[in-house]
Amino acid sequence: MKPRAPLMIEHRLIEKMLAVVEREVLFMLDNKVADSIFIDAGVDFIKTYADRVHHGKEEEIMFSCLAGKTMKTEDQIQMQELIEEHKTARKIVGELVQAKEEYLQGRGEALDTILDRLTFLIRFYPEHIRKEDIVFFPNSEKYLTQAEQETMLQEFWEFDRKMIHEKYQSVVKEWRIGSGLE
Repeated sequence: MKPRAPLMIEHRLIEKMLAVVEREVLFMLDNKVADSIFIDAGVDFIKTYADRVHHGKEEEIMFSCLAGKTMKTEDQIQMQELIEEHKTARKIVGELVQAKEEYLQGRGEALDTILDRLTFLIRFYPEHIRKEDIVFFPNSEKYLTQAEQETMLQEFWEFDRKMIHEKYQSVVKEWRIGSGLE
């Protein structure tokens, strides 16, 4: 198995979630109301799965390994573009969270921002995923030996194994703080 395989599998789940988000955006448009529970769940999915798990593997493992390689200029540029796109997605999600809070405080105009940010993500991710799946991942493999690819896969599995513990340690910590136990 090549390192791109688990990343591409993750892309398929992100695409499925985007279809759910798109359906929810249509519901919000039709009904002129935001579902804060859905937004929280969507934000959690994007922050935890798409960003921390998926982008984490790309940035902390794959891109870090590739940064030490002599790559073609176009591949270096594309890797930097992907990193910048990850930063853009983080910024948009932060704005979505802020807009949801404003909406819950009674600022109805925040619905427009919520819809705009969700629509941005619906449009952003398919193109970002296409760049990675079709261009960057295949191109990047030519810079890696078979042993490096196998090591990268092992690092991906270890990263995932640790992630579930990190996620739920964070959940418990938040609940303890909210309950005044910390």
